Amino acid sequence: QVQLVESGGGLVQAGGSLRLSCAASGSIFSINAMGWYRQAPGKQRELVAASTSGGSTNYADSVKGRFTISRDNAKNMVYLQMNSLKPEDPAVYYCNAEVVSTARATFDYWGQGTQVTVSS
Repeated sequence: QVQLVESGGGLVQAGGSLRLSCAASGSIFSINAMGWYRQAPGKQRELVAASTSGGSTNYADSVKGRFTISRDNAKNMVYLQMNSLKPEDPAVYYCNAEVVSTARATFDYWGQGTQVTVSS
């Protein structure tokens, strides 16, 4: 039993900042990669940022220099600091994690999503 819960979404003006949080809980043995995806209405899901088990990070070109992904392994949490938000950033943001359960089964888990809205 593993679940991911996102928080921190909301309404912010263009140029503002938000910090998204994702907490993983349940029967976790270890967590490999963790990341953030987003999906705008009528559009496909896209990768925003990811952190691999080795500590490397990857960002979508559209968010490089503005977003920062970080992880607190002791708390099984991952964060997405979003600065200088732009009109193209509004979407539902989903936390994703590759989790090895205590049963040693590896699955790709998703959070319920948190809405980010940018207004001017």
